Amino acid sequence: MASIKDPFEFQDFDDSGNLLEPNRDTVAISIVDDSKFDSQTKAAAPSVDAYEEDTETSDDQAKLLSGQKKDAAFWTFEYYQKFFDIDSYHVKERIIGSVLPWPRKNFIHVYLRRNPDLYGPFWICTTLVFAIAISGNISTFLVNLGKPNYKYTPEFRKVTIAATAIFCYAWLVPLALWGVLLWRSNKVMNLVSYSFMEIVCVYGYSLAVYIPAVIIWILPFMWLQWLSIVVALCLSGSVLVMTFWPAVRDDHPKIYIAILSAIVAFNVLLAVGCKMYFFSKPEELPEKSVAPTVGLHKLTT
Repeated sequence: MASIKDPFEFQDFDDSGNLLEPNRDTVAISIVDDSKFDSQTKAAAPSVDAYEEDTETSDDQAKLLSGQKKDAAFWTFEYYQKFFDIDSYHVKERIIGSVLPWPRKNFIHVYLRRNPDLYGPFWICTTLVFAIAISGNISTFLVNLGKPNYKYTPEFRKVTIAATAIFCYAWLVPLALWGVLLWRSNKVMNLVSYSFMEIVCVYGYSLAVYIPAVIIWILPFMWLQWLSIVVALCLSGSVLVMTFWPAVRDDHPKIYIAILSAIVAFNVLLAVGCKMYFFSKPEELPEKSVAPTVGLHKLTT
């Protein structure tokens, strides 16, 4: 009699591991949203513009790190744009440093730190030009006030003359000084060299002290005017001498004495020239004289 197999009897499955394997005969179907797939693909794939920007940025960084990126030419606006990119805090610091110089403090090393600017010198020179022209007109008006024969007429030509004098001093004198220092640095190897923009920046900030001095020149007191000139000359001249002294001190004594004397002489010439031309005492206006009339009497006989 054959034994009947109990269906509830525990069975040992030898091929249990095969149950976990995927069935090769089955077909897996997955439903994916096409719009979602396209958006994910576009987000994942970088655009051509982004790739070009990244390439240009990486090229610029590589050139900066390797020092191969060329500067713009000096006749382009890009070259001078970097000299106007400065914070107002640094401009204020440099103005204070030029008005209140301290011994053994080089203006270029302490305040410029190899980062000259043209923003401060440009506005200092422009402000000084209008201050000289306006103060000169006011001074002339106050001196002649009350004279019966005086009629006030504004002298606009003073603006042109003041602008020519100030900007020529702020650009041509630094150009000549830069040429001399470059010539001497080729002769003497251990001289300190300054760039042209650094010299222009120093000369521009050294004129800041003349702005309050020019305003004082409005007052009709000759002793006060000359006192303000002397104070402004001492402050401005000391900034220039202390700045350029390290650049010439290792040169021949006759050479550095001549250079420093020329720096001081041009500074004195500018201050005294502006004082004598724009604030000189006007000549006395001639008073209208009435010619006496002589009455002729006809004698009758």
